[in-house]
Amino acid sequence: MEKVKVMIVDDSKVSRAMIKGHLAKTNFEVCAEAKTVAEAVEMFSEMRPQIITMDMNLPDADGIECSRRIHLIDPTVKIVMISAMKDASLMTAGREVGISSFLQKPISTNELIETMMTLCQSEVGKIAILRESYAKAFVRALQQGIYSMIGVHAEVSLEVDERRFLDVDGIAVIVGLTGYPTGRAIMHMDFDTMKKYASLMLGIEEGEELSDEEAADSVEEAVNIIIGRGASNVNDVFKDKELRITPPGTISGNHIRIASPKLTTFKITAATKIGDINLSVGFAEGE
Repeated sequence: MEKVKVMIVDDSKVSRAMIKGHLAKTNFEVCAEAKTVAEAVEMFSEMRPQIITMDMNLPDADGIECSRRIHLIDPTVKIVMISAMKDASLMTAGREVGISSFLQKPISTNELIETMMTLCQSEVGKIAILRESYAKAFVRALQQGIYSMIGVHAEVSLEVDERRFLDVDGIAVIVGLTGYPTGRAIMHMDFDTMKKYASLMLGIEEGEELSDEEAADSVEEAVNIIIGRGASNVNDVFKDKELRITPPGTISGNHIRIASPKLTTFKITAATKIGDINLSVGFAEGE
């Protein structure tokens, strides 16, 4: 998904910095900052952001007038009014000039991002939002976790998985996701990869014995760490509605079919020298 361009209109340097900080690590990219109505109109004409955060009080006019002038240039741009005031008359006047949403200072990261996601859904799509904001957090966690635990580099791919089941030959560790958003993660690999992973993780030398139970326990712990990291990556962005994980559960065998609930699911594959390590992560949002 391409970056969604954002312009911040606020005469306060502190407020602009705070909004920019809220949008860090997200797919919303601040392409312009304006302190006045004149600057905002000029920068909008040049940069054409898809969404604007708009302060009410500006030196040369107010946010209502600024929004009106910008909508004369492009009536489709989304504008979020962020002001210390949020009353009925202000919102009525704002809606008349096409302001899409109203937030009251101080705003939270989650409040701002959720509002902007909602406004941009028709443009970028729910699946794209879930992929960029949530699934990629688990891609990073998987790649970093594999390297930090067993010192192996991985080439990681990510794609939407529209299947309603998951076929496993080997071991699968299932972890529930609670909080926001809800869902589940399943990391799975074949038995040979499991043994190699556990041996590297435990520092087992070639020729030393490693039971299937010890290998499975090691992989279960590794999965718990990786999914926990992924959840933490999400929480770094969404600070109000925290994502949590449930204790892992492990199943193993051949020709196992795991039914998938109605989730928006992503298939993450880490190709390594010891074999493929797969992660299926699904979210209840976006359906």
